[in-house]
Amino acid sequence: MMFKDWRLHVAVRYSVSGTSDHLVSFMSMISISGLVLGVAVLVIVLSVMNGFERELRERVLGVVPHGVIYSRIPGTDWQVLMQRFDEHANIIAVAPLVEGSGLALANGELVGVSFTGIDPALESGVSIVQNYFLKGSLDGLTPGGFNVVLGQPLAARLRIDVGDKITLVLPDLNIGFTGPLPTMKRFTVSGLFKVGSDLDKSQLYMHINDAMKIRRQKEIDGVRVRVEDLFTAPAILQELILTTGDKELYASSWMRRHGNLYDAIQMQKTTMFLLLLILVAVAAFNVVSNLMMTVQDKYADIAILRTIGASPGSIRAVFIMHGCIVGTAGITIGIALGTLLATWLSDIYGFIDEGFGLGIMDEYFIQYLPTHVLASDIAVIAVVSFAICLAATIYPASRAAAANPVEALKYGG
Repeated sequence: MMFKDWRLHVAVRYSVSGTSDHLVSFMSMISISGLVLGVAVLVIVLSVMNGFERELRERVLGVVPHGVIYSRIPGTDWQVLMQRFDEHANIIAVAPLVEGSGLALANGELVGVSFTGIDPALESGVSIVQNYFLKGSLDGLTPGGFNVVLGQPLAARLRIDVGDKITLVLPDLNIGFTGPLPTMKRFTVSGLFKVGSDLDKSQLYMHINDAMKIRRQKEIDGVRVRVEDLFTAPAILQELILTTGDKELYASSWMRRHGNLYDAIQMQKTTMFLLLLILVAVAAFNVVSNLMMTVQDKYADIAILRTIGASPGSIRAVFIMHGCIVGTAGITIGIALGTLLATWLSDIYGFIDEGFGLGIMDEYFIQYLPTHVLASDIAVIAVVSFAICLAATIYPASRAAAANPVEALKYGG
């Protein structure tokens, strides 16, 4: 005998050999297909949610500051504070910054932008933007050179490239003979980057000395801080401020700027998981109908097993095992199919998007479709789906166990 347990042997034979009734065989194929589809869709959707979470954490939050410490009053000794902050055990790096906003003007196009004055030598410690340069680098930002680097999508909208000029218009007004005039300064584009997020559409970087000049200020706005653990940033920033004893300092973490987006992704992931489990449950109901038809088809076999001494519990176990084998096959194929499609989904979407110019993700915070398959999610999907399939087998198996051998033989005959 193939198996020591005859019940498992019978369940496997029912699963492999199928039935003589073509309708039952067809329904069996439909039920497994529905389960495969439900599980595959669940794997793909969770992989996309994981991809967005990973890209937000590693890419977007790798470029924007984990935290910024500001002062309400001028005259802060930022050099001393930066040295003190840099000595903190949970701080990876610190860097000064000057922030501002304005309008970028080139070739008749006018776009609202944010600009950040940075120290190129220190910026690599707090940001990974240098990893995404298409042309040039942060080294092109020299004091007094009035160079800028900007996102490639923004450059495309302004129809400019490296070496071209761009005019930055600030909201600060200068009073001249003709009345109030906005502050304007010409910059040379020295580099283009493409992070793949909405930062590419509105962010400019310039040397911190140039930013201070156009802002007409003699000190920086604050200090950028990069921490080891993103989720401890608010607590660490508060701790840094308390250690200085300066009540005029205040902090802003990434959670204040992008925390709602991260929470939204987490909520969407949980919601989609629960909603798609309903799809798996619907597929499990197909398994119920398939098992009920199998029980009807195997009435004669049930009667023979009962007459040779098989107990109702053994009959119940046979059909529970049969349903579990069918469910396991559907879940396994669904996971394999979903994982395969999730792995290639980014490339498939990129090909379709570029080929047809759809631009579906252009208004989202990430302009492509990321995916990330997690083994933990696969395990949860497999366990929960199997539990649903197991629960779905109980009623049909109980009906099979309750069958009367005499009536079954008459029905089978």
